Amino acid sequence: MSDHVIRPTSRSLPEPAALLQLLKPITWFAPMWALMCGVVSSGVPLAERWWEILLGIALAGPLVCATSQAVNDWFDRHVDAINEPNRPIPSGRVPGRWGLYTAIVWSILSLAVAWVLGVWVFYAAVLGLVLAWAYSMPPARLKLNGWWGNSAVAISYEGIPWFTGAALMMAAAPDWKIVVLAGLYSLGAHGIMTLNDFKAIEGDRRMGVRSLPVQLGVAGAARLACIVMTVPQLAVMWFLIDWGHPVHAAIVASLLMVQLALMARLIQDPRKYAPWYNATGTTLYVIGMLVSAFAIRPDMAALAQGG
Repeated sequence: MSDHVIRPTSRSLPEPAALLQLLKPITWFAPMWALMCGVVSSGVPLAERWWEILLGIALAGPLVCATSQAVNDWFDRHVDAINEPNRPIPSGRVPGRWGLYTAIVWSILSLAVAWVLGVWVFYAAVLGLVLAWAYSMPPARLKLNGWWGNSAVAISYEGIPWFTGAALMMAAAPDWKIVVLAGLYSLGAHGIMTLNDFKAIEGDRRMGVRSLPVQLGVAGAARLACIVMTVPQLAVMWFLIDWGHPVHAAIVASLLMVQLALMARLIQDPRKYAPWYNATGTTLYVIGMLVSAFAIRPDMAALAQGG
């Protein structure tokens, strides 16, 4: 049987393990972490809203993020039949239109849970789902251009979950300081997304995907990614100092200094070291997110008390 067609199957229902693989649990960590940063930054005691936090974690990871994975696999099913025929849909383990049905049902479940958590959480979920579908679905198919696709993923994985975590705790639109931090770390995450594109440059060229390594070359994309990851963290440090949190700013600065040392190695051979940097430098980046969230927590608590 040729690997360039989706394999026929006598199955009428998807294999449970294949359905879980379709939803890609390994991808859920980043938005769940960002949501917890939003929860921390809200200044609201965690014990007061524990059930909202659990629902929020489910919304960020197993629902909205999982939806994006199902959507992506459905609209990539013919390409995957060529490049990765053992994936759930082209292999036939998720047969027929079950991939599409899963994406639709998960979208509806996401909206239902978001509605329970409040209007601002619902708005954030709507935006996240719109980006999830636009990333993969024609005619938008933002993933075909690294500028737009990486922006959509960065916002969905960092900014929207952070905003969501704060909104569900505060039961209102988050304060502008929270929005600033969420926005800056979303911007920096654009560089992290670029690192993920180094592993598929040849395939992207053949398929017409204009990732940043394809558009700018390996060296140019690597330098841009490093700049995009660095500048927002410098801005975060500036804001933390301006808001009266020099110790937290110093911690972010220390984390950034180590990242810069790692970046020096990354740019020597981006294709070789991008996975290594994702395991090291990106870890330091997300630790800085949590440090920043703790920095403004007292500010939000005082604001809630009218102080």
